[in-house]
Amino acid sequence: MSVTTTTHLNFRGTAREALDFYQSVFGGRTVAVTYKDAGAVQNESEADWVMWGEVAGDNGFHVMAYDVPSHLPWNQGENPFFVSVRGDDAEDISALWGKLAEGSTIVRPLEPAQWAPLYGMLTDRFGVTWVLDVTAPYNG
Repeated sequence: MSVTTTTHLNFRGTAREALDFYQSVFGGRTVAVTYKDAGAVQNESEADWVMWGEVAGDNGFHVMAYDVPSHLPWNQGENPFFVSVRGDDAEDISALWGKLAEGSTIVRPLEPAQWAPLYGMLTDRFGVTWVLDVTAPYNG
């Protein structure tokens, strides 16, 4: 299995603008899935916010981003990014999760999600928030 790490940037309503800016700087392609696209709207004023987005270029540049919904805590100075670890093998991702989870605070358990076979989030004992997931094709 191959594993990649990607910086996952967190915003509050400006993720699409940030992704477009980074794409203009680094090139590549932008993908943005809104809360409305995913059927996950909890606040109508946030329906067009980015639930998951990325800029990926042939030059190796890759950044992910989303808009933290208002029902979740967000402080730009405290949690402006996550480290995203993605792989295609559930057993391997689960093994990595088990090791990272030691001494960590589980934000969301590693389990199936609407958008991925497995998805979980934790903050390790050093204060770094990690998102681990098993990749799934996006059919948008």
